[in-house]
Amino acid sequence: MERVANVSDVLREMRKVRQARLYGPDAVPDDVVAELLEIARWTGSSRNTQPWHFIVVTDKEQLRQISEVRTPIHWVADAPLAIAIVLDGQSESSEAFDEGRVTERLLIAARLLGLGGGTAWFGDASQQARGKEILGIPAERTARSVVVIGTPTTTKDHRPNPAEPGRRPLAELVSYDRQGQVKG
Repeated sequence: MERVANVSDVLREMRKVRQARLYGPDAVPDDVVAELLEIARWTGSSRNTQPWHFIVVTDKEQLRQISEVRTPIHWVADAPLAIAIVLDGQSESSEAFDEGRVTERLLIAARLLGLGGGTAWFGDASQQARGKEILGIPAERTARSVVVIGTPTTTKDHRPNPAEPGRRPLAELVSYDRQGQVKG
């Protein structure tokens, strides 16, 4: 396999991916949306089932309605674009894994394309049902979230009780060969 020529730049940008919740008003260009959808399409899935369908949402009224599904996702109303991830509903565990893979790929791709993104979870079963109703998704399908994309005005968490920023040191996160074993 050939090494990517600008791998250091790509890795540096990947480390900068953050949840964005505040966006400028500019629409995401169609060619960028097409590129994001290609990235989503080529994301790996369990047994290559590709258990997804993507709904591109740019309608401000739909974005507003999605934002009202639960209080923590009110920020979706002001975003220019959301991509709903609709899963077949055949295998809860493998599809949850696949949903995480495609979500992270979209967030990384958005960053590499000069944008930002965030994930907005619908919430419990009744809130998921409301999200599906807004988007015209059949009840037997699974839809738990939308990936929101746009030009972020900040990646600082503006909510009343933001999480503490930063990352724990690797020494707290990594073991070698067995849990709790340090290298060397």
